[in-house]
Amino acid sequence: MSASDIARYHFDAALKQADATGLDRDGLCRALLGLVVSQYLVTRGVADVQSELHFVADNCDPDTDFMFMRP
Repeated sequence: MSASDIARYHFDAALKQADATGLDRDGLCRALLGLVVSQYLVTRGVADVQSELHFVADNCDPDTDFMFMRP
């Protein structure tokens, strides 16, 4: 099982639990993001975490094509 598989399993379970209890999915995602950032800060510097978040934010549009360099 990969890290992505584990994360997907727990994320899906959290979404189901939020839905079952009437909690807002955006609120759940915000809470999870806060936990992820807090965990990152245990082993990474603030600038590194900010860079990671900027990268994700800059590349979150599913309709954007990406240019890849070829060797």
